[in-house]
Amino acid sequence: MDNRDIAKEVYDLAKSSSSIAPRVKEALRVIEETLDAYGEDRVSISFNGGKDCTVLLHLYIGVLARRSSSRPKNIHSVYIPLPLPFSALETFIADTARAYSLDLYHCEPPDEQPVESVPKSAVNTPAMESVPKQKGGEGMRRALEQYKVKFPNVEAILVGTRKGDPHGATLQFRNTCDPGWPQFERIHPIINWSYSDVWVFLRTLDVPYCALYDEGYTSIGSTYNTFPNPALKIQPSCATLPNGSTTPFPNGTGVSTRRSLPEHAALVTLSSDPATTCFPDNGELITVSVDPSATCFDDSCSGCGDGPVVNGNAVLGDGSASTETQVRYRPAYELVDGSLERAGRGPAMP
Repeated sequence: MDNRDIAKEVYDLAKSSSSIAPRVKEALRVIEETLDAYGEDRVSISFNGGKDCTVLLHLYIGVLARRSSSRPKNIHSVYIPLPLPFSALETFIADTARAYSLDLYHCEPPDEQPVESVPKSAVNTPAMESVPKQKGGEGMRRALEQYKVKFPNVEAILVGTRKGDPHGATLQFRNTCDPGWPQFERIHPIINWSYSDVWVFLRTLDVPYCALYDEGYTSIGSTYNTFPNPALKIQPSCATLPNGSTTPFPNGTGVSTRRSLPEHAALVTLSSDPATTCFPDNGELITVSVDPSATCFDDSCSGCGDGPVVNGNAVLGDGSASTETQVRYRPAYELVDGSLERAGRGPAMP
């Protein structure tokens, strides 16, 4: 990864006609002013592998590269893990630290002080038996105290918080820590960015990001309270081709002719072959025709998975039945409504 190329890309984007150009220019200015005030040795960046931190890190590297004649190395950075992190996220963090030459300090909070809130329902699950029933935040304070002892010269920390994040609505570009916390100034260069802005930036500049976002996750926390966003779930439909093979048609894609179910139909039969029957969740019965042009697709047939359902079981490629169906999700950047960003976050589910 060439940092000089990163610098050129981010500054060119700030001067472009892109919809996010004003946001990029604003963030670069905040980072530059922070470095002017403190100097590189007294500034650190918080990096936890999330999409927002990834945007901020790319911008920060661009600013550092533009200000220096040599490649920035051993960049001050801190990672405060959440309880039970995703292995894919941990791998991405390690890969990114190497790619960007980060001096990434893993600031582990005490076991008895979680970083984020732990709902009682989550603690009652086997995976969370070792996590105490305490409210989050204290672990963050203790972790930052460790970091201050380890790096007493660091006075400002760049943070990838946005207005739409929890506790982000009242934050400004620069905020000092609350009384009783280690004395850092928190810098929020992308505080005014939207969910859409983040993805436009990452995809415009082809910035590597955690693979979980391609699997339907839109906000990543601990494994016990983070799930694929239900707003991105693909609702499959089923069909049987003339040769007898099966194929899914998510949202009707992949077929030129589409016919809808009659309203309030209790039974729709388009074929005399009962072996090609698909059972939707709503209890209606659909028999798929051997003629694709006469096939009736029902998007409510969420049990169909990768093929039709026969007697309640998904049919596999070899004709055998499976009691499990594959649930698929669109990537995070396809979420249109940014207000649903955290729809996949919540207490542990059964």
